[in-house]
Amino acid sequence: MADSEDSDPAPLLLPVGLHHAVRQGTALVRLETTPSRTGILDGAWWPRSRDITTELPALVKALTEHLGPITRVGLDASAWNGLPTRLVIDDRVVHLDSDPVGDDTVLITRGHNDHFALLLIPPDATPAAARTAMARAVRADNITQASQLLVAITDPVHPRAEGRTTS
Repeated sequence: MADSEDSDPAPLLLPVGLHHAVRQGTALVRLETTPSRTGILDGAWWPRSRDITTELPALVKALTEHLGPITRVGLDASAWNGLPTRLVIDDRVVHLDSDPVGDDTVLITRGHNDHFALLLIPPDATPAAARTAMARAVRADNITQASQLLVAITDPVHPRAEGRTTS
């Protein structure tokens, strides 16, 4: 990781207790706010568990509100406890593709061919690590792969792995 990334404070961190404070059935998701979508990732999602039938409906509802109807979600089956081929969410069928996209990414499709890549924060991530990774993932200038973002936040020698950010 470049020194300049280490010295930059993580922008717009989420409040410390947010993961536990947000009520069940609500997705904790952040999207890049610029229309350019030039970064590698378009956002980040921090589910509470590995139960896709519990977690995905809230994500799809939140994304539909901002992006329009979601038609497909690509997930790594090994990252979830059982992965159906489709779910009905708000009377719409959402197809689930079990692709080897990696445990660290969720691919969202709206329409026929408009894809969004979200960093998947592990449910057991520490709040400090999740906040940092989410903030980095939504930066328009992000060029760091999802797997590298997750390694950076879980590396015990990395200063942000334990929430010691420089603000």
